[in-house]
Amino acid sequence: MTQFGRTFRLVCDEPAVPVVEGLLRAQGFDFGPEPFYAFARRLIHEPFPLGESLAARFGLIYIQDRSSMLPPLALDPPAGADVLDMCSAPGSKTSLLSRLVGPRGFVFGSEPSADRLGTLRANLRRTGSVNTATAKAMAQDLPFADGAWGRIQLDPPCSGWGTVDKNPKVMEVWSGSKTAPLVSLQKTLLERAAAMLRPRGTVLYSTCTTNIEENEAQVAWALETLDLELTPLAEPEGFVFEPPHMPGMDGVLRVAEDSDGQGFFLAKFVKRGGESATGGEGAQKRDLPGNRLNLARMVGGDLPDLTRLPPGEVYDFGGKAFFLHQKALDLVPGGLRWQGFPLGKVAGKGDRAKFTPAPLARILLPEDPSRAVCDVLDADDTDILERLFTGQSVPFGQGRGSVGLYYRGLPLGWLARKGGRLLWSAK
Repeated sequence: MTQFGRTFRLVCDEPAVPVVEGLLRAQGFDFGPEPFYAFARRLIHEPFPLGESLAARFGLIYIQDRSSMLPPLALDPPAGADVLDMCSAPGSKTSLLSRLVGPRGFVFGSEPSADRLGTLRANLRRTGSVNTATAKAMAQDLPFADGAWGRIQLDPPCSGWGTVDKNPKVMEVWSGSKTAPLVSLQKTLLERAAAMLRPRGTVLYSTCTTNIEENEAQVAWALETLDLELTPLAEPEGFVFEPPHMPGMDGVLRVAEDSDGQGFFLAKFVKRGGESATGGEGAQKRDLPGNRLNLARMVGGDLPDLTRLPPGEVYDFGGKAFFLHQKALDLVPGGLRWQGFPLGKVAGKGDRAKFTPAPLARILLPEDPSRAVCDVLDADDTDILERLFTGQSVPFGQGRGSVGLYYRGLPLGWLARKGGRLLWSAK
């Protein structure tokens, strides 16, 4: 296996790219572009762990193996699309899908493990993926109606043989007959994905293993058993690919061992059948357990820029305000417990109710700090940001309420004010 540089992607819009790159370079990082995705970068110089950089801590970049970026890019959902991500944690692909579909698009992710679900939600919160919703559920048990989704991403549990460069013992842990339960689970998940897919919809199947039983053999099984057909994938620039290890697999992608990045396998299926604008019987509606909020009428609710939120509603669940994307409200069945994007905290009731934005709810900050009605700290260098992240407070003057934090005009989040000082309170 060849050695390759660490890769990451920028989590920002095109106009903010120079600012995010400038923040990285201000801390001594150097990097270059990747040819397969305009927002992907390859590290050239790493003066200290990239995960401890200000850009990473503020969620302006996401550290991700270059091969791991391929499945969402291969699924290629258009802006405004709805995507089901069946096996979401830790959120690398989910958050990339969120960027691809844009604010009016929607991504739903599921994860059965409570710990991994916590990681998924933390990563989506950090990357500002406000157009997502998540649930603690086994993907094969998701209660969506047949034909409910037009696009599904399925990156199921696998043996991980393609990660041997980082996990030297993976071949030993998942050898021989030990992979049999994984192969069986993958079939179950493929079958469920095919059922939830509407006619002419697409499912992107991927693994980070080189094991033929989990790759080409699964494709052959799906083509024989399910109402699916292969659609060829173009080879992204900057990778080396091997020929498929079984005949009749034209268009699948297998990242070669001498390519930069982890070993990965991708296959894109289309469900047979006629064109269908909608599928299934729709979501079974129910009353949500929380209380609907009108932030603009709450104390402190006049500070955020609510116009930046996509269509949807804000609900109070136990003192926490969550944004619920309109497409989540339309698509998610009533019998499934799920969570939207956290916006902040709610204290009190009625006319005395007070809203405090969460530190990472930068979606509520105006893109132009001069248009903010809240107090604003706009830093031109990294010194103030570094002090905030080490737990120090910075002087700001007297006042009340949260303060918007910007770096050279780029929204970063919200600071808490204690007397005449400001604190960064995100964990």
